[in-house]
Amino acid sequence: MATKRFGDEPAYVLHHYDWSESSLILEMFTRHAGRVALVAKGVKKPSSSFRPVLLPLQPLRVSYGGDADIRTLKSVDWVGGHVMPTGEALLSGYYLNELLMRLLARDDPHERVFDIYAPTVALLASGQISLLQPALRAFELLLLRELGLLPTLDAQTLSLHALLPEQTYALVPEVGLRRAATDDRYHLSGAQWLALNEAMSAGQPLTALWTLPELASSALRVILRQLLTYHCGVGALKTRQMMLDLQNL
Repeated sequence: MATKRFGDEPAYVLHHYDWSESSLILEMFTRHAGRVALVAKGVKKPSSSFRPVLLPLQPLRVSYGGDADIRTLKSVDWVGGHVMPTGEALLSGYYLNELLMRLLARDDPHERVFDIYAPTVALLASGQISLLQPALRAFELLLLRELGLLPTLDAQTLSLHALLPEQTYALVPEVGLRRAATDDRYHLSGAQWLALNEAMSAGQPLTALWTLPELASSALRVILRQLLTYHCGVGALKTRQMMLDLQNL
């Protein structure tokens, strides 16, 4: 059987592990194949041409081949376009990578997720601090939607009753969107949920979401954090905890 080859594939490095004294196993997010594991042989050697290129949050083009679960990296090129994010934006980029590592299965294509990840990373690298939190909220919302983990935001999930603009609603894991109870600390108005739903249905949902004042809501931040933590199956995401620790310092 001929070895499968994949060439000139848009990709990003999500994470890496030591494989030997000179090699790494890379977890990469590709546009057409989804998350894939590649072995980069000899990449830790000073003479390796791969070494200065295989950085996280940088747009790459890769070629690889093989039939095993872990394939072999053949070539990699830096596409360019933006520099590495720094400071809080860098931690935010690592947070996006952790979400993809936890929520995407290997070899499961998600082209639309790739197409929201790439411009989000570019925005993080732009240094526009005011757009940092809106960018994260927009990515979280669209990622959850593309993975089928977000209910429609224009109706109550169980009853399918339309949302009333003046009423408040909570988004609860495994329950969906429902009228807020007295013990629900975090909720949004029907008008806010409807605005989010409309923006997500736009032709350019990222651009539409970035301009919404609802994305600055602390309630939405907590709601999405709880939903993502539930589906990731962890008590707390490592990068989010790191950001909180740094803020406390």
